[in-house]
Amino acid sequence: MLHAARGLTIIRLSLAALTLAVLVCAPGCRRQDVAAAKGQPQMIWRSVGSWTGSGNRQTESFTSDTGALRVKWQTTSEGTSAAAGAFRLTAHSAISGRVLQQVVEAQGTGSGTDYVSQDPHVFYMSVESAGVDWTFSVEEGIFGEIVTGSR
Repeated sequence: MLHAARGLTIIRLSLAALTLAVLVCAPGCRRQDVAAAKGQPQMIWRSVGSWTGSGNRQTESFTSDTGALRVKWQTTSEGTSAAAGAFRLTAHSAISGRVLQQVVEAQGTGSGTDYVSQDPHVFYMSVESAGVDWTFSVEEGIFGEIVTGSR
């Protein structure tokens, strides 16, 4: 009986030592949550389309989920009278056809970047042009953060 009690005591001590070891070491083995590196909030631009031509034109309709558009445009000379040329770009509602915002009004050759700030909408652009060749692209702004870092 003494031998069995001594064996039981050794088992209890071994279990107590094992439990203590697990309690001490377990927090070091626990998976640590890695905090994602936060970037600065910024506008990310997604291409909607680009158009090139001369004279008047209306684009196909496109949807903007944010209503924030960046328009990059350029006019070049059609001939010798480019200084007298004109370029007007207007954003319209594709639902009602109404003018939402005049984006560009330029004389002669030039280039620039202009912005449309409206509610989310289905848009189309209209071009009124004389005496210049034109090109423009539309990008939609999406507000977000670029997250970098290792996981």
